[in-house]
Amino acid sequence: MTATIELATFGAGCFWGIEAAFRKLDNVIDTSVGYMGGHFENPCYLDVLSRITGHAEVCQVQFNPAEISYDALLDTFWRIHDPTSLNRQGGDRGEYRSVIFYHTPEQGKVARQAKNKLQDSGHYPKPIVTQIEPASAYWLASEEHQRYFG
Repeated sequence: MTATIELATFGAGCFWGIEAAFRKLDNVIDTSVGYMGGHFENPCYLDVLSRITGHAEVCQVQFNPAEISYDALLDTFWRIHDPTSLNRQGGDRGEYRSVIFYHTPEQGKVARQAKNKLQDSGHYPKPIVTQIEPASAYWLASEEHQRYFG
């Protein structure tokens, strides 16, 4: 029997830190960093940094849902950044928006439910601004950006 491999894509600040957090999770098959959600073909790092392409820096995660759940990935996503910060994380601004790009309708549903549950929990005094959007073209960042923290 062949394992089912799914993708999950998250933007939560600089993609180096996002990737490092997801790579530490048991049963994540692979990760990569790149750009999604913009309107520019094949952007490079400097294109995205210019803030004119509309892309977010993202980490794409390959996982087997029989080994690690999408909910577990979402738990990590919420934990590693401030989802109330619009288009920035810490001192980083622009392409660092909080966003979940879903690859299946089920992922979209689960992501919206998780966002609503977290907002209703009162954990954050400000509204959660995380965008939840269907996945679009994924542009892989150059090799020097992959596995930056090892």
